[in-house]
Amino acid sequence: MRVQDWITLPLALILGGCGNNDLSDLEVYAAQIKQRPPPPIDPLPEIALVEPFAYHPGQRRDPFVMDKETAAIIPMPQDPGGMAPDPKRPRQFLEHFALDGLLMRGSLQQDERIWALVYAKEDQTLHRVGIGDYLGQNHGRIIRVSEQRIDLTERVQDGTGRWMDRKASIALTQDAKRK
Repeated sequence: MRVQDWITLPLALILGGCGNNDLSDLEVYAAQIKQRPPPPIDPLPEIALVEPFAYHPGQRRDPFVMDKETAAIIPMPQDPGGMAPDPKRPRQFLEHFALDGLLMRGSLQQDERIWALVYAKEDQTLHRVGIGDYLGQNHGRIIRVSEQRIDLTERVQDGTGRWMDRKASIALTQDAKRK
């Protein structure tokens, strides 16, 4: 016998057993299951009502502002690495917009420098930006411009008040790629 026969013979025997079998006993059992009444549904749990509290400040302090006693106990975080952004630096126009409100529409090259074209959705204007320019509301400075995206480093505070750098990018939008 050939190898093909050894494979074909067991396969034929298996498929031959899949003929017209009597399934009447299975159908009867399924019908019996369907005739059973459904089990009762548990009632919904009772919800405890909470009485609302109306805050009337009067002479009380603002609960969202730290009082003097607590401020004396909890030390305010320092900026040991000197990473805080320069508060005296004049802000550029595109720093007034959140990053998700800015779209990269294209790029152009002039001499050896690549510029990105950024569209501000809020005021519907197109701007030319390059390496070293600032974007977004988190002190984002452009570190790289390519034909496909703008890479920038944002300076943000973590939960403890320390400043840290965070990478972000704006990719060329799909509708700009088709044009």
